[in-house]
Amino acid sequence: METIQIKGPYNFDLVLDRLSIDPLNHVNLENRSVKVPLLFENEPVVAEVKATGTTLAPEFVIEGTVGRWKEKADQRLAEIFQWHVPLESIAEHFKNTDLKEIFNTHYGTPIVLDFSPYSCLVKCIIHQQLNLAFAHTLTERFVKTFGFEKDGVWFYPLPEKVATLKVEDLRELQFSGRKAEYVIGIANEIVNGNLNFEEMKNKSDEDIFKQMIKLRGVGPWTVQNFLMFGLGRLNLFPIADIGIQNALKKLYQLEAKPTLEEMETFSKGWEPYLSYASLYLWRSIE
Repeated sequence: METIQIKGPYNFDLVLDRLSIDPLNHVNLENRSVKVPLLFENEPVVAEVKATGTTLAPEFVIEGTVGRWKEKADQRLAEIFQWHVPLESIAEHFKNTDLKEIFNTHYGTPIVLDFSPYSCLVKCIIHQQLNLAFAHTLTERFVKTFGFEKDGVWFYPLPEKVATLKVEDLRELQFSGRKAEYVIGIANEIVNGNLNFEEMKNKSDEDIFKQMIKLRGVGPWTVQNFLMFGLGRLNLFPIADIGIQNALKKLYQLEAKPTLEEMETFSKGWEPYLSYASLYLWRSIE
């Protein structure tokens, strides 16, 4: 067991609330904890993160079966939960903007990454053009059919496994033919060494965008969401996202969804934290 203290604010209860939307996440709201699947050199370990502090004085207890991977697990958990991001400075940045009230309401809400860049990308592709409920259902079928479980926690199937699948295997789960091709294609890119998530951590957003947009099934929305929730980049604003459009419509009391030009106008002054603007706008309508 290990205890970690970080600088507040950090609202872990809102983190758990958002994580609990995904049925694959092992969240215990009453216990204020989540079990996190981690993979190191294809060895699965499970770490449990439990909040024991408050929003202003955040403290966490880390337990689990991390064994010899403790140091790497600690680093990865800090990355996933973005414990290094200065949320107080970000909230201060938005005090003189139209998002002030939303930031006050959801004070201390961090961006939390998907548990692996690979699962983030796969989930983005599966979720494309689907309502949220069915998107979660389809992702759950995919993981529970081809993935594996440890300590009650589900792991996404390894790329090596997915690369061996046929389109028909995913069609049986109600994937569309194209979506099945995209997921299998991504796995092949990883297996063949053309897609390396560790190398991406040292690349610019622009370079990653140029690389990923060439992949079948990957459009601007997918890349932006991957940069935000796969790699934790701070300055992404997916203007094509329906949720953000609806949040802006509500915030500015518009009769129709905002145009792209209006969205660009609204977002002036939100840089370099556009990702946080996006997150808090999503929160405002969830």
